[in-house]
Amino acid sequence: MKYLDKFKKTIESLKNEGKYRVFNTILRNRGKFPSAFWYSNYGVKKIINWCSNDYLGMGQHQFVIDAMKTALDGVGTGSGGTRNISGTSKYHVELEKELANLHKKESALIFTSAYVANLTTLETIPKVLPEITYISDSENHASIIQGIRYSKAKKEIWKHNDLNQLEKLLKKIPEPKCVVFESVYSMDGDISPIKQVVELCKKYNAMTYLDEVHAVGLYGLKGGGIAERENLESEVDIINGTLGKAFGVQGGYIAGKKDFLDTIRSLAPGFIFTTSLSPVICAGALTSIKYVREHNDLRNQLKERAAKTKFELTKSGIKVLDNNSHIVPVIIGDPVKCKRISDDLLYKENIYVQPINYPTVPEGTERLRFTPGPFHTDDMIYDMVTKLSEALIRNQVLEKSNVININTKAS
Repeated sequence: MKYLDKFKKTIESLKNEGKYRVFNTILRNRGKFPSAFWYSNYGVKKIINWCSNDYLGMGQHQFVIDAMKTALDGVGTGSGGTRNISGTSKYHVELEKELANLHKKESALIFTSAYVANLTTLETIPKVLPEITYISDSENHASIIQGIRYSKAKKEIWKHNDLNQLEKLLKKIPEPKCVVFESVYSMDGDISPIKQVVELCKKYNAMTYLDEVHAVGLYGLKGGGIAERENLESEVDIINGTLGKAFGVQGGYIAGKKDFLDTIRSLAPGFIFTTSLSPVICAGALTSIKYVREHNDLRNQLKERAAKTKFELTKSGIKVLDNNSHIVPVIIGDPVKCKRISDDLLYKENIYVQPINYPTVPEGTERLRFTPGPFHTDDMIYDMVTKLSEALIRNQVLEKSNVININTKAS
């Protein structure tokens, strides 16, 4: 069939441009995170994972594992249906109550992923508010972009974190309107000015929809995200979050007013017509959230490890994209070199950091995105910085003369 040639040529083009995505086969090593096993064509190697979104290592915490084992022994594997038809267990109900409590909201609704939660919610809102205009940050996640696109609602894009442009748009756009933005942007690691955005939205009577996927569990005294840290939870209308990053399990959710959540529950195809999360997953997420809420020490350790990693990279002459979050982006600026450096580190040094290329980030900003966590030791950091420096020099991204003390440990 001739049309298959087009698919083949598409893949060839992606490979030639260095944009083809290779899925590395990783087997996590329970109890020894961030250690893992990499299954390559040449055998199995022990590696250190530097790019996991299991930011706090909760995916391997014994309390979470035990909770999931108990649920598995009690109810079996799957939910047995959609939420409407036999797929709502007490674990689903308790998890939603816990999430609402975490964000100080009236209600919460869980989805199979945060991507699906964004896509489904944003697609559904215009069914009730057909005249709504979405005002979306230019750096928003693909799930937000697709949700707005599929909704067929009117939209405006505001320049990333540009409050002046946002106010101009809010002034000219009639009601109803909804500003959609994130708290921590996952690729650059920058944090949005939530307080100022909320103030503008209140001034011009706009809804606020905040994606806290890379912040829940990690910021705020109880892990409620940046909105909690800034004491703005009650000011944000809708919060989107994930169970698959800081909480180490799987799934996504939204939290907000009861009537709003009930409307999404009743009208959203992406919620209604899909098998619900396994009760086993819900049990693990519930336990993880409760644990993370009461252990601010984990958040402090994450913050310290991220700062340490940034310091050592910068000290060694490696430019780190400046931000105030736990994410550590090292810009390479070339897709082929980015992939080659990642391969060098994995094949030669047993260091795993995935290359981030277009369309995840704009062309010319290709990067390695490091996510140090509480269990990355000083020795792991020193080793990674040394090996990365050498790989950057080999691939002519870093001048040897710019590398300072790459083998010297900080006191």
